[in-house]
Amino acid sequence: MDDEPKSAAELKEIRLNRKLAQDAEGIKAMADIAAADIEIRKRTASLRAIRLAKEAADRDNPPEAKTKAKPKKKKTT
Repeated sequence: MDDEPKSAAELKEIRLNRKLAQDAEGIKAMADIAAADIEIRKRTASLRAIRLAKEAADRDNPPEAKTKAKPKKKKTT
């Protein structure tokens, strides 16, 4: 780092450059968040469609009722 003090104009330029970099970084982060949100919504819609199709199939073809096995009687002697 430079040991000599910066002038007011140089400090102002440094702050401006830092602010511009932060703004660009913020815009990129928001774009990434929006893209992730779109992917989540697509995946949710796909899973919902699969679930609804399965529920419709289950309604059309209900599973057969299982019969309970009769308990075996103990032999008495």
